[in-house]
Amino acid sequence: MNRLHDYAALAGPEVIGQLHRLAEKLGARRFVHINSTRSGGGVAEILSRAVPLLNQLGLETNWEVIYGDQEFFEVTKAFHNALQGFKVNLPQVMLDHYREVNRENARRFTWEADFVLVHDPQPACLIEEMRGRAKCWIWRCHIDVSRPNPQVWRFLRDVVRQYDASVFSMSQFAQNLPHPQYLIRPSIDPFSEKNRDLTPEEIQAVLDRLEIKRDKPIILQVSRFDSFKDPVGVIQAFRLVRRHAPCKLVLAGGEATDDPEGPRILAEVMEAANGEPDIQVLLLPSDAHHEVNALQRAADIIVQKSTREGFGLTVTEAMWKGKPVIGGAAGGIVLQLQDYNTGFLVHSPEGCAFRIRYLLHRPELARRMGQLAREFVRQHFLITRHIRDYLTLVTLVDNPGSRIIEL
Repeated sequence: MNRLHDYAALAGPEVIGQLHRLAEKLGARRFVHINSTRSGGGVAEILSRAVPLLNQLGLETNWEVIYGDQEFFEVTKAFHNALQGFKVNLPQVMLDHYREVNRENARRFTWEADFVLVHDPQPACLIEEMRGRAKCWIWRCHIDVSRPNPQVWRFLRDVVRQYDASVFSMSQFAQNLPHPQYLIRPSIDPFSEKNRDLTPEEIQAVLDRLEIKRDKPIILQVSRFDSFKDPVGVIQAFRLVRRHAPCKLVLAGGEATDDPEGPRILAEVMEAANGEPDIQVLLLPSDAHHEVNALQRAADIIVQKSTREGFGLTVTEAMWKGKPVIGGAAGGIVLQLQDYNTGFLVHSPEGCAFRIRYLLHRPELARRMGQLAREFVRQHFLITRHIRDYLTLVTLVDNPGSRIIEL
């Protein structure tokens, strides 16, 4: 794990100094993060890098993970889909099981803390059993909840309203809640295995191992096999592009332990690809960070054609590699991609195909767009900014009514 001062070369020494001053103001405190998986997905990746850095700053920080059975994760996946606008049916027996699994996890935990940050719906009900274990409870929602299913949101709102504060990724996701709400955008760690610089030899070794040839321009989408990531729509766009320009498509996806729908979506993607030699579908393990890094650096154009998106860290990762990115105009992607500047936003497979063709025929524009994208990430989406936001958050919830932090 990198030391905090290593980040000064990218974020600037003044940023690192500010982090130390914020931590000194907080003093000795205990901070606990809770989510539902240690691997797969952006939350686990952020926590794996943020928790050690918070400890380096003197904030005693732990990362806890709740456990559940297949039925529990089917319920929480239904929550996820419903919060992103799908109509779902959740009978009372499923909601009761969700609460019971949270109760079982609460009995297993022995910690006490000053601040607890609970990530997403899976562990949200812990507060009902553990309220007295911490001074401040904060719910962190990473999901696009701009248009949630009313029935499911009513259930979750009754849980979330018990917290002292909530955190969302965009102002459009904020909800009617009886406590303060804060905005914190996700981040990447530039020194992680997924984002560190790679040599040409390292990149080629991964391509050779995955049997990917560079005989044509590579169009890449990296994401879990999730209907909201629209991998079938990416295949439709690719087929439109290939009528006019030679290229190949790589769809690289991993699995998350808290997502039971992945195998079904993967089967749909395989059927849509239909054995085409210029489409490669890769099912990677959740810890294949080195492989993802190499694929992103080898790609000519990177796509993230989401129809709903909490933030879209795969977009951030691709931008950090200096790649031109085409993303669905959804959720946090719109905070990252600016047309003709840091990328392109699209609304349909046809629009995605048009922008892929546009960039394939304008390599100089693609190169310049990638440079602007990398700098945009450096300024806004590195983990040092995320750590600052965490420190600011706990300082504010520890001082209700305060609007200014004096250092």
